[in-house]
Amino acid sequence: MLSVAVRWPCPPGSPRTQIPPSISTTTSTTPSPSASPAPNHNPFFPRHTARFPGLLLCSPRRPIGPASSRPRAFPDMDDTDKRDSEKKLHTRLRLWQFRDKYILEPIDGFADSYLSISRADGSINLIGELPECSTTQSPNIRTIFGVIGILKLLLGAYLLVITECECVGSYLGHPIYKVSGMQILPCNHSLKSSSAEQKKMEAQFSELLNAAEGTSGLYFSYDVNLTLCLQRLHELGNESKLLPLWRQAEPRFLWNSYMLEALIDNKLDSYILPIIQGCYQNFQAAIGPKVVNVTLIARRCTRRTGTRMWRRGADTEGYVANFVESEQILQSNGFTASFVQVRGSMPFLWEQIVDLTYKPNFEIVRPEEASRVAERHFLDLSKKYGSVLAVDLVNKHGSEGRLSERFAKAMQTIQNDDIRYVHFDFHQICGHIHFERLSLLYNQIEDYLNKHGYFLLNEKGEKVAGQTGVVRTNCIDCLDRTNVTQSMIGRKMLESQLKRIGFFGSDDLITAYPFFDANFKILWANHGDEISIQYSGTPALKGDFVRHGKRTVQGILKDGWNALARYYLNNFIDGTKQDAIDLLQGHYIVSLSRDMSSPAKAGTLETYASFRLALTVVLSGLMFALMSLRQAQNDVRHLLLALVWAGLSLGIAVFVRAKGRLFTNRPRLFRSKHR
Repeated sequence: MLSVAVRWPCPPGSPRTQIPPSISTTTSTTPSPSASPAPNHNPFFPRHTARFPGLLLCSPRRPIGPASSRPRAFPDMDDTDKRDSEKKLHTRLRLWQFRDKYILEPIDGFADSYLSISRADGSINLIGELPECSTTQSPNIRTIFGVIGILKLLLGAYLLVITECECVGSYLGHPIYKVSGMQILPCNHSLKSSSAEQKKMEAQFSELLNAAEGTSGLYFSYDVNLTLCLQRLHELGNESKLLPLWRQAEPRFLWNSYMLEALIDNKLDSYILPIIQGCYQNFQAAIGPKVVNVTLIARRCTRRTGTRMWRRGADTEGYVANFVESEQILQSNGFTASFVQVRGSMPFLWEQIVDLTYKPNFEIVRPEEASRVAERHFLDLSKKYGSVLAVDLVNKHGSEGRLSERFAKAMQTIQNDDIRYVHFDFHQICGHIHFERLSLLYNQIEDYLNKHGYFLLNEKGEKVAGQTGVVRTNCIDCLDRTNVTQSMIGRKMLESQLKRIGFFGSDDLITAYPFFDANFKILWANHGDEISIQYSGTPALKGDFVRHGKRTVQGILKDGWNALARYYLNNFIDGTKQDAIDLLQGHYIVSLSRDMSSPAKAGTLETYASFRLALTVVLSGLMFALMSLRQAQNDVRHLLLALVWAGLSLGIAVFVRAKGRLFTNRPRLFRSKHR
């Protein structure tokens, strides 16, 4: 049968217009993102992708009268409208930047007050009207699309807002947006009267926030809870569904949880926008006369979040690094099916600290606690997902073998009818090109997948089946091998779903529909790339197989480049990035008494160790040694000088190699509890 692409724009009501900065508007004429979908349209299908840059308005272009003569935001609002508005999130806000305060004015619907944030200390209060504007107090104005939160540092606070967003599709009929631009607004005027030491320290922390502006993979919705999978959303009670979105949210996946605390304390529900970090991918295609919509959503856990080398294994509470919930959703002909998988680092205490070597040694920390930590981790998974099948893809031999052995030993004490462990030596069996041999793994876990199934709703929205267990996949990074394996499992489950709703015959496969098959591969390849970028800084390795179904020369060369890029990022960039993550997530709480000694305080050697300086000296020494050798035939003293320069270069190189950890970019703030 012929497969034909079907593309739809975002659901009706999504902002579509890009307003030129030169145009000043008092009232928004752009449809609200939360407007109701038009009749006779299935709102699950996304309609288009649009960008919304922040709107910069120059105040002189907008005539402003005295405060008493200006109308309130939305007059004539009855009590029912007011109660309804308090439950809804503001989708567009006008940001007024006065000298002493920021004011957020809702411009998307009912509102009878404005949110005022002091630029001195970040304190919050609601006001009834805007301050008067004059030639001496002329604010900058721009449109924003939500408040990410407020972060308090040493002496000041910082307001994070969304300045650009992109509609990428929909979830249960509601638009989903990706953050494509954020701005960090300082509320730290109190620094003017602070000491030089305090100013220096505040500057160090604020520099980390600047690095955080580039955080990727942030998604949100004004109308639906993105932190919960379809099955958990369906199981929410009626009372829970009436709560504001942030109160419905799964704390593990709420990326801006810590930064929302100030808004939560002030009960500003209409400003509290839940944000997840992860991935959203979607495609539509036709199978015969029927259109099939497939969506893939990833939700990253915030409990042990961080960068590839600085967040490994688990903490003492059983939370693991790079834990991601991936939900694959099928919708067609009135049916909706959802299948959830998870990935995460091996759940015991281990590290791999960068030291300038290409592959640093693995270190198992407190091995006697491995069983207890693993038990806590799997107990938590069981409470949330039911039965758990742990698929370990780590090598059985070599340096990875010690980790695999420790994992298997820990699992021996906790395996039962609901927790099962399967080891599959990915590299030994599949090598670097024969990934089709993953069918051997599927044969081992097929019975589990058939038993625990997936979540399914019929045309009436009634639950037909539920998912009672989850597959937990891991390799070392939980990126490359894991994504290849999860895409294989996702493909098998999608085929099973299509057979159940009558689209496929008993022997039909996705490969029989080339367009559908190609888009499914791209879906998982993009999914793997985005998660990998967030954890390692580069796209996933082995992505050519996921994207094309086979290994290619171009893909192998790209993997080599990405491996080198990971080496550079791990050794020289990720320490600062880790500090920024810990600051945003609240893993490191700034306080005056704690931080007056400076977060970067270290020993003398550690403070002045510089890889760039050492490399410069080594290369210069070698250059001078070569120059001296060329002169040695005229003067034997130059031979001695060449030996001195060469010895100096060699000595520094040996020292840097021996003390490699001192010359890397390491986190300065939060330290793992088990170090």
